[in-house]
Amino acid sequence: MKNLFRMSALAMSILLVASCGNNTKKNNNVSDDASDSIVADAIPDTTVYGVVGEASSMHSLQLITDAGDTISYLFDVDDDSNPVQGGILAGDRMAVISKKNVDGEDEIVKAINLTSLIGRWTSIDKNFEILEGGVVKSNVKAEKHPWVSWKIFNGHLILNADTFDVDNLGADSLYLENKEGVFVYKRAK
Repeated sequence: MKNLFRMSALAMSILLVASCGNNTKKNNNVSDDASDSIVADAIPDTTVYGVVGEASSMHSLQLITDAGDTISYLFDVDDDSNPVQGGILAGDRMAVISKKNVDGEDEIVKAINLTSLIGRWTSIDKNFEILEGGVVKSNVKAEKHPWVSWKIFNGHLILNADTFDVDNLGADSLYLENKEGVFVYKRAK
């Protein structure tokens, strides 16, 4: 009887392992389809949203989260890269992706100042306005596929189904990048 039970358990274990063997998992956040969009249903959003607190400084960001928690993030500003796009000003709305550093402190991987992102942006072929609440208003009537919505997802800016990295967000410039290239916009008044 013991042997029968062991054999049954062994057979079920083999079937379980065999049935899971064909499942593959992607480690990236971006799908391989032509639209370069993130599969939002399969990957959880780890972005923390909140408002910049007054205790922020040159190398730290105090974030008062939407949940009411206060988190202090560290970041290193070197000549090559700055993980904070759009600057830090008390009261501005931020989207933050972080990790724990070797000392167990919260460190910014990517932060986007949503207050700085809001506004009208133009380029040779695009003229659009990013509004609060996830709305994009196109100012070009003849555009074939105008952007109508936006959101931040795991440190990426998603305009409709197009996913971009925010390479640079300044007072008057916005650099977006995806697999098709870098797109440069200037702020319109």
